[in-house]
Amino acid sequence: MNTCRPLHQTFALTLSLALLATTSCAPPARKPAESHPDSVAGSPLTPDQAYPELFQAVQQQWLFDDQKQFVDALPLKPPARIRADYLAQRGRPGFELRDFVADNFAPADAVETARIRADTTLREHIHALWPVLTRHSAQVPPHSSMLPLPHPYVVPGGRFRELYYWDSYFTMLGLAESGQTRLSRQMLDNFAHLIDRYGHIPNGTRSYYLSRSQPPFFSHMVELEARTSGDEIYRRYLPQLQQEYAFWMDGAQTLKPGQATRRAVRLADGSLFNRYWDDRDTPRPESWMQDRETAVQAADRPAGEVYRDLRAGAESGWDYSTRWLGDRRQLSSIRTTAIVPIDLNSLLYHLESTLALACGKQPASPCTRDYRTLAQQRKAAIEKHLWNAAGYYADYDWKQGRISDQITAATLYPLFTGVTSPQRARITARSVQAHLVAPGGLLTTTIDSGQQWDAPNAWAPLQWIAVDGLRRYGEDALARTIGQNFLGQVQALFDKEHKLVEKYDATAASRGGGGGEYPLQDGFGWTNGVTLKLLALYPHSAAAKPAGSTP
Repeated sequence: MNTCRPLHQTFALTLSLALLATTSCAPPARKPAESHPDSVAGSPLTPDQAYPELFQAVQQQWLFDDQKQFVDALPLKPPARIRADYLAQRGRPGFELRDFVADNFAPADAVETARIRADTTLREHIHALWPVLTRHSAQVPPHSSMLPLPHPYVVPGGRFRELYYWDSYFTMLGLAESGQTRLSRQMLDNFAHLIDRYGHIPNGTRSYYLSRSQPPFFSHMVELEARTSGDEIYRRYLPQLQQEYAFWMDGAQTLKPGQATRRAVRLADGSLFNRYWDDRDTPRPESWMQDRETAVQAADRPAGEVYRDLRAGAESGWDYSTRWLGDRRQLSSIRTTAIVPIDLNSLLYHLESTLALACGKQPASPCTRDYRTLAQQRKAAIEKHLWNAAGYYADYDWKQGRISDQITAATLYPLFTGVTSPQRARITARSVQAHLVAPGGLLTTTIDSGQQWDAPNAWAPLQWIAVDGLRRYGEDALARTIGQNFLGQVQALFDKEHKLVEKYDATAASRGGGGGEYPLQDGFGWTNGVTLKLLALYPHSAAAKPAGSTP
């Protein structure tokens, strides 16, 4: 890959925002955006933009049980022609929408993860799954919603047929544990390619995901690769790290106290934070009817505001959770853009720290002190505003000016990224032990709302955030409890059904998680990765024994 990449934006060094270093390279060629008021610069039209009347008819009639199925289907003709044919034919006697779709689209297949061997161990099963989940899309069919990528990559599984941003960090952890370092590096290069091509890493590699990102783990991916390939990696990916930061900080330099723009928020005292956002305020194409129904229930709010908050919730990766709900009950009360999240800002502290480190690897680099200053300013702001005196880190409602009283698994991100002090790490660990530890791992929240990012679900990435963060601060016993409990749940379901799943019920033995907009998915990329890492740490907690054998 070309390591000479520019920033698309820079920021002035002020009291609260330091200079983002620029490069002397020429800008890469950017594909012009197609003409549409909602299109994102440099991106193709999404299905709801390309043939809006047909799209709405298909989704409104629930032609597919999963609304993602239609936006992933492959148009067999140019979209403009499909749209014209639909408009011409829909009023004719005998017109059948299902037949029209079948004639004009090829269906998208789920990622199958059939049984590999009945006598395999959990660890062996995961090793065998990597090639099953690996995809190649250097060339994509014309008119597909899929975005091309230059290198192979691992998908999560099930309905998730494409590369996802934050999922992939945890998948890459497992690939490294499996000795698949080349594939892990290729995934990193794919993410660098997406930054070069679109100016950011999208939620996933589909056109309809381009208006948002996901939790920014790119700096962690670079750090992971540096452990294998050495510090040269920091210099190599510095331009993409800078552009990732520019994306999240866009507009921050002009904010006045009490203002927000896109993903940046400045509090009344001048503290600079980030929030989740999406550049569109329409229903998500992959969940179009669900979003429409949610907006109808929020009768006292503009529909566009609800859609934006739903989309921002999807960018958070926690789609959905009571973290984002104003009343902690109804999805229609969602207000994601009003929340300063503890996990996002901890990740951006890591990005700033990584940028300072990467700049230090450059000969005579002027930018090290600037990024280090930014990291220290964010750390001070986190400690001042995102610490709940009850003994844990929490989200901050910047519109209402108050800290959340809800403890969630996100409280461990400051330990994972090293932003907290040893004293507050100890206090946080005791709060987590009291409220979130369950027989099957770490609970996501303490509230059972029916949303999938709430109790009783335990998610693999949050288990690793907890275990790694707690071990970083010497809380080994609690880390072991969480890791072993989760491994026990993974092993129990594997013994019972010979599969790994997207999420688990932390309160009931050998049961997958529930809630959300779609059924439980098999595969599963990040579960595979975290399970391998935990097996390496705690090899006797989930014995590497054949599935179905006597425990």
